[in-house]
This record gives sequence, C-alpha cells and structure tokens, in this order.
Amino acid sequence: MIREPSQEDRRGREQMVKDQIERRGVRDPRVLEAMRKVPRELFVGDADAEYAFYDGPLSIGHGQTISQPYIVAYMTEMLAIGSADRVLEIGTGSGYQTAVLAQFAAEVYTIEIVEELSVRAQELLREMGYSNIHFRAGDGSLGWSEAAPFDSIMVTAAPDRTPERLIEQLADGGRMIVPVGSYEQYLELVTRRGGAVERRSLIGVRFVPMTGDIQKDEA
Repeated sequence: MIREPSQEDRRGREQMVKDQIERRGVRDPRVLEAMRKVPRELFVGDADAEYAFYDGPLSIGHGQTISQPYIVAYMTEMLAIGSADRVLEIGTGSGYQTAVLAQFAAEVYTIEIVEELSVRAQELLREMGYSNIHFRAGDGSLGWSEAAPFDSIMVTAAPDRTPERLIEQLADGGRMIVPVGSYEQYLELVTRRGGAVERRSLIGVRFVPMTGDIQKDEA
C-alpha cells in the first residue's frame, strides 16, 4: 500500500514548483498544477527519499534516472497536450513523467526497455488509481506502431539523432520532444505537418543514452 503524502511532502512540492519551475519560466497553469499534485516523493528510491524535491536527476537503478523537476515540467509544457490527445512516452523509468502526462492526456502509452522498471512503475501507477496508461516492456526506439498515430511523443532517453520511426508515428500536427546527442545534448521539438517535418532546437540537457535497435541505426 502506498503511503499518504505528509504535510511536509506537500510543502516540499509547493516549494519545488515555486523555486525550480515557475522561477525558470514555466507558465502553463495546468503544468504547474500537475507538478504540485503528482507526489514525486513516491517515485524516488527509499535511499533518496530526503532528496525527492532536489533540483536535479536522481538514480532509480539500472543506470536510469528520474528527471530533474524543471525538465519534466518544461518538456510537458512544450508538448501542449490536449485533453483528447493520445501520447506516447519512450522511457517509463520511475513512472513519474508518465503520471504527469496522464494528468493531461486521454491516453498515455509508455514503453520501458528495463522490464523491472516497467513492472515497478506499472504497479505503483495502478495503485495510485491511473486507468488511462498502457504499459509495454520493450524497445522504445521502435515506438508502438499498432497504437499509432500519436498526438504527442515524449522521449526521455537520448539517441544520437531523432529516430525516424518515431516521427512516422506522429499524427498530422503532432509534436515530439526528444533529447538528441551523445556528449553534448539538446532538446529538439519536432512537429509533423502532412509530409513536412519541422524541427526546433531548444535547451541543452543531459539524459541517459537511448538503447535498443536505435544503436544499430547509429552505428
């Protein structure tokens, strides 16, 4: 059974949003409310509980991390998710970003290559009452073709270049945000308009590398 958030947890989340997210320019009130509402403290490991609202990423094991709160909020804001949207997330990880996305979208499809992390996130999110999330343990670089097209795609691991297979799974007018690069990385916002693909470089970031078939494509 998951524990009920304490008053200290709620205050920590409120301060996190004020100091780390609003102060850096995230303005969408829906995003700010989601960041206040989703209990980040439940998604970090027990050893890092006191750092739940730390201004940076934290390890969740298997060489993976839970992203910095600001980056979670920023990437979510840039996707401009609508209430009827279907969203694909590549890299479930702890499930924290998944929970934030599920506050907005009609349906979230999330893929995690590390099966143990996928199972752990699935158990936690279902216990929390989320019913609009679909889980898969597998290679996220391939996307989820049978559920495509998606209105939004969020990628939380970095390929050397934007995966074409994921672009192909965007709906017309759909948007994808993805960290691109090896040592030096930046967020790229991709918008598909008919047969045209628009790309916009955003801020510098640091994510774990994307694994799976994408590594063969990049070799």
